[in-house]
Amino acid sequence: MYSRMLIALDGSKVAEQVLPYARYLAKALTLPVELFQAVDAEALEMLADPAQGRYVDTLLNEKRASSEEYLETVGKSFQRVRVASVVEIGKPEDLILEKAAADPQTLIIMATHGRSGVQRWMLGSVADKVLHGVANDLFLVRATEQGKTDGAAPLTKVIVPLDGSPLAEKVLPHVIELGTKMPLEVILMRAYALPPAISPNEYAGYGQELFDQLEAEAKDYLARKTKELAERGLAEISSVVDLGYGAEEITLLARKTPDNFIAMCTHGRSGVKRWVLGSVTDRVVRHSGDPVLIIRAAETHKA
Repeated sequence: MYSRMLIALDGSKVAEQVLPYARYLAKALTLPVELFQAVDAEALEMLADPAQGRYVDTLLNEKRASSEEYLETVGKSFQRVRVASVVEIGKPEDLILEKAAADPQTLIIMATHGRSGVQRWMLGSVADKVLHGVANDLFLVRATEQGKTDGAAPLTKVIVPLDGSPLAEKVLPHVIELGTKMPLEVILMRAYALPPAISPNEYAGYGQELFDQLEAEAKDYLARKTKELAERGLAEISSVVDLGYGAEEITLLARKTPDNFIAMCTHGRSGVKRWVLGSVTDRVVRHSGDPVLIIRAAETHKA
């Protein structure tokens, strides 16, 4: 499934909010961890002042040394997990993408910035570039002002949105494997609604009968998937059917479910083309307050 976990840090408390989840997952999945920090030489050039004896090379050496010391300290917070620390010079997003491309089985874990209230969640620039450029699976954690950085955050439930398509179902082999390695309740979810193209005046012509039919079809579909997962060895499986268009229902369910993460597939493009997120996945990533495991649909994962 995964060969290692790459945790991108920058020394900030925002980035460190991935650590409680990373500690739990690394131990549960017995994954080696690579803590990574990039030293941006271009940013340090702005601080250089030869007149004051502050040369770029000196600043780079000082920053590399402090980053190595910082990662070594963070690494000691992982228990019974093999941890490596790597500091490299360059743009963080470019280095992360290079490292990920060298091993498609690397799981990347990152935090991203958040805004409270009615403002939209704006992805941090590095996380956004990695999100849209990486071919690997990605575990994103939304950082908050009250977010914790110590201890381990148990993940006991996974919400799996399905829409009946083969694309969405590509997440299931991942869920099966995760469920065999860690105690995990699987919550299958499907939202149903009339097509958005139908005007409000046309709704009356459909009546409650059509809504009942859509609901019944959604429940029947999830019942079949529940049976398939049970036959593959998963013990705790439940399902939720909601009226709506997807992203909003997913985030609302996640907010009501403690100790969970959301696992979703999204569209992918191979080669040099950029990864284009599916619209529902994109909205969930931007608005969910819970961690999101994003599975690259272009890859075929077997349990």
